[in-house]
Amino acid sequence: MTGKFWDWLNSRYKIEKLLYFSKEKHVPLHDGTYWYYFGGIALFLFGVQVLTGLFLLFYYRVGPDASFESVKFIITKVKFGWLLRSMHSWSANLMILAAMIHMFSVFFHRSYRSPRELTWITGISMLFLAFAFGFSGYLLPWNELAFFATKVGTDSARQVPLIGDFLLKLMRGGSDVTGATLSRFFGLHISVLPPIFTALLGLHLFFVQVQGMSEPMELEKSNKPKRSMPFLPDFMLRDALVWLVVFDILLLLSVFFPWELGVKADPFSPAPAGIKPEWYFLFVFQTLKYLPAHLGPIEGEVIGVLAMGIVAAVVTVLPFIDRASSQGRKSKLLDVIGVIGLTYFAVFTILGYVLD
Repeated sequence: MTGKFWDWLNSRYKIEKLLYFSKEKHVPLHDGTYWYYFGGIALFLFGVQVLTGLFLLFYYRVGPDASFESVKFIITKVKFGWLLRSMHSWSANLMILAAMIHMFSVFFHRSYRSPRELTWITGISMLFLAFAFGFSGYLLPWNELAFFATKVGTDSARQVPLIGDFLLKLMRGGSDVTGATLSRFFGLHISVLPPIFTALLGLHLFFVQVQGMSEPMELEKSNKPKRSMPFLPDFMLRDALVWLVVFDILLLLSVFFPWELGVKADPFSPAPAGIKPEWYFLFVFQTLKYLPAHLGPIEGEVIGVLAMGIVAAVVTVLPFIDRASSQGRKSKLLDVIGVIGLTYFAVFTILGYVLD
């Protein structure tokens, strides 16, 4: 029966050719091979996000009078609901962490160089979408912390020149954070972002499969014998082992540090002290706090938002700007800029966490 089904399936979809293609693929072996696994970790955690998110969707109800109560019902009444909700929240943060490590490893190895420009662009776009997932999902429990953090976060949109007020009303559904904002964020989180992210993910994986994994420049230029291992099954088995370790870490975090629900949001109460965004937005939050009210005739926050936008745009098109890597050379200046950027992110994130 199994053989007949395989023959039937293979005759229609040529699966043998796909398996042959996978078996012919090899993964380079070098001192930095372990960096390859972070892309797979991010992919695995995205899968956890999808599965746990579907479970939460069965019970979640959107609305200022229903969202908080439905999440409370999940974590108090539904069997293992508290665990799956914690896994959803923890996996979101770990996915962004793994994606950022993957991005920096690709940057320092110049793995975005020709012919992998589109692989970089799709990867960076997914990272930005992951930030949007985190931002939109943060409000959905409709608790006090999420409400006021969203209010602070959406206020930054007002600083965008010319279209700031339009963006603010588009995000909030009005001039303030209300039930309309909650509905918009819910629709964005479950209907708009997932298909875009999935399409980009499919393209990203397709590019990686067709072009293979990039070797470091030093290895390409070296006359030493190049080592590699088959993608299937060797690398896949190692990837599966890493996923198992990550899943264990995720379970431990979810069990011993369950995600708290907090207090229901009250739009008429004053903002509590110490309201902060999620950790991956802390560097932006802290940067805007340190900027003066005005830098010449322009507001400090406007300059800060513009600077962040320019940096994001430059990072996105980096493969087309870095001429040295396309010629097989590494720009030391770009390495210095990368180290400064990574240090800036780490320092300002820590400052945002420890300072009020």
